[in-house]
Amino acid sequence: MSLVNKMNMANPDGFLIGVIADEDTVTGVLLAGVGHIDKKRQSNFLVVDNKTTQAKIEETFRSFTRREDIAIIMITQKIADDIRYLLDDYTKTIPTILEIPSKDHPYDPAKDSVMAKVKRLTGTE
Repeated sequence: MSLVNKMNMANPDGFLIGVIADEDTVTGVLLAGVGHIDKKRQSNFLVVDNKTTQAKIEETFRSFTRREDIAIIMITQKIADDIRYLLDDYTKTIPTILEIPSKDHPYDPAKDSVMAKVKRLTGTE
């Protein structure tokens, strides 16, 4: 069975986007209709603030990467920097990790682990 068929069976409504970000970013994404809470009360988003522990961010990232209904994980680059070692070790294609800017922290392509992998593969480092 193909990965796409397997994922569609896990969530007949389609694939989800996981979000790990600050409150403003998560709110914007939720207003766009991306939020989802399943029957087990498991959501596809984590609001990170100054009270969120590093362990909670790591746990959520690992959980999202194991879920068959999540195709993309959007994470603000500032938070990605906090778990950079997990992102650098992540090798699966799906879910794809997408680092995004936040209101207070602009995007820096030099820090993006996906961009670094692309540069290594294309020899443009």
